[in-house]
Formats: sequence, structure tokens, C-alpha cells
Amino acid sequence: MNGELMAAEVAEQPEMFARILRDGAAAIATVAAAVRARSPRFVLLVARGTSDHAALYTKYLIETRLGLPAGLVSPSAVTVYGGRAAMRDVLMIAVSQSGGSPDLLEPVVRARESGAITVAVTNAPGSPLAAAAEYHLDVCAGPERAVTATKSYTAELLTLYLFIEALHGAESGADVRALPMHATAVLARQEEVAALAIRYRFAEQLVVTSRGYNYATAREIALKLMETSYLVAHAFSGADLLHGPLAMIDRGFPIVAVVPHGVGGGAMLPVLDQLRKRNADTFILGDAAAVSLGTIGFVLPDTVPEILTPLIAILPMQQFAWHLARLRGGDPDQPRGLQKVTETW
Repeated sequence: MNGELMAAEVAEQPEMFARILRDGAAAIATVAAAVRARSPRFVLLVARGTSDHAALYTKYLIETRLGLPAGLVSPSAVTVYGGRAAMRDVLMIAVSQSGGSPDLLEPVVRARESGAITVAVTNAPGSPLAAAAEYHLDVCAGPERAVTATKSYTAELLTLYLFIEALHGAESGADVRALPMHATAVLARQEEVAALAIRYRFAEQLVVTSRGYNYATAREIALKLMETSYLVAHAFSGADLLHGPLAMIDRGFPIVAVVPHGVGGGAMLPVLDQLRKRNADTFILGDAAAVSLGTIGFVLPDTVPEILTPLIAILPMQQFAWHLARLRGGDPDQPRGLQKVTETW
């Protein structure tokens, strides 16, 4: 297949954003109203792989928009060690493209038995996970045939953003309605992305870093590069990078940094300063001012609010992973040793 499926699914994302806003928003608002009426005091998120990065983004949303404590569940605490916690007044959100992995299903079943409000966010309304949760949100991504998740990830991001905003009592404004337009504009710059990918054709390792809402973006970029191009890609928050891993960075070491406008991007500036001092090879994805501080870069639209930048920033890097995999002789549709649905426990 040589990447045709992944390329097509990446290209579908502007229309998918429009579909979620058109067809999914009402159902999201209905579930949010039911959950809000029960006043959860704490939120737990459970996910694996790409969906875990969507959950990480959601954790930031919950803490900044709802003012509630939020945590990421360790599924093995339940599936391997048999742990069981009191869950009254806890909201558990399970995020999964397929809704089929046992290590997501069992924590949701036990949480619901223990009194939690449970919400499954999947691309599979007929899945076991959707049936096990009290509420279900369909991310409306449509069938995703490539092994590498692309459109299901951004569909999860948008669905979860709308859900948290609805829990907050806010309505979607012009910024979120402009996402399809911004996605179309960014994806149209594919030749620019292809030229950037050539620089890393022979890379063996790199580090991806960001802070705040886009820490999830950094982790998702690293995963895409590992599973499509088989290089060693480590993701760190900018703060964690300075707490030790910075020692491995020296002249020419490749770094991908997500530095959009906003407070999260501002918090990355001291990190960029340290990388410059070490003469790292920095590929900066962000606003024009941040990109000017790097070796190379891709300028993101500065009219997207920081809270929504993860939905746009990942798009050129999905294309980047696709181009890099092909340059290295791989098929991004069929990463070696991987299947579309990974069942763990």
C-alpha cells in the first residue's frame, strides 16, 4: 500500500472536524449536561497508545478549565494487581479508538461497579468499551484503515475539548468553528513538510519536547516517528528535559520543539535557550518568532488559541512522519509487528 491509506486519512481531517462540529456537538452537550448535574469531584482518564496522548491533553483541559483534580489511570493496577478503589463522585473517562482492549474495559467495569460516572470516548459505538460505560461519545472519525492512528487522534482531541467546554458551561465559539479552515491551510503545505523531512532521513534518534497543552503533541509526534520510521524518539516536557536529559544533548543532536504562541510557548523559551547553547539541531514548530530561534521550522497559524493548537500542530507532523517513513523505505500503512487493534491487559 506504501502509505496511501495513511495519506488519505490525514487529508480527511478538515472535513472530519466539520462533521464533529455539525453532527456530534449535540450528543456531546447532552452527555455533558448529565455528568455536570452529578457534580464529580475528581476525574480519572484511562487510555493506551495514541489515545493516551488525547487523555493527557484532556487532563490539562480539566485542570485549567474545570478546576478539578485529574489523573491518568495505570490500567495494570486493576488488571494485573487487582486493585479496587472507592469511586463515588469520580468521573472516569476512557479513551480508545477501537474500544476493544481488555485493559481499558476492566478498569471501566470496576469503576462503574464502585460508583464512578463512566464515559467512553471511542470511534466504535458497538464496542465492548462503549457498552460497558454509562455514557458514550462517538468521535465520528469514520473507519480508520491505516495501522497508524491519525484522524482518530484529532477526532478524540476535538470531542474531548467540546466535552470539557460543555462541562464548563461554555459554548463553542468562532475559534473552534475555524478549525476546519486552519486544518485545510496547514495540510496544503505538504511540499514544505516533505522538504523538512529530507533533513532527517538518516537520523537514528531524536528528542521531541513541548510544555502545557502541547506536551501531548510532543508525545504523539514521538510515537508517530517510532512506529512509522523505526527511529528512537524520546518525548519530554520542556521542564523535564532540563531536569537531567539535557545532558545527552550536544552539537547537532536533533530536537523537535513545539512552541506555539501563548503561555505554554513562552515557558519553552528557556528550553530553547539551553538548546542553542548546546548547538542542537532544532526543528521548531510554532509561531514565527519561535521558529526564528531554531535551525529549521514550520510556522503555525497564530490565530489559533493556544488551547486548540494541539489539534493543528500535529497535522504537519503526521505528514512529516509519512514522508520520513517513505524516504527510509518503509510503508507507513503497515508498520512492522503492529496491528490496528492492540489487545493488552
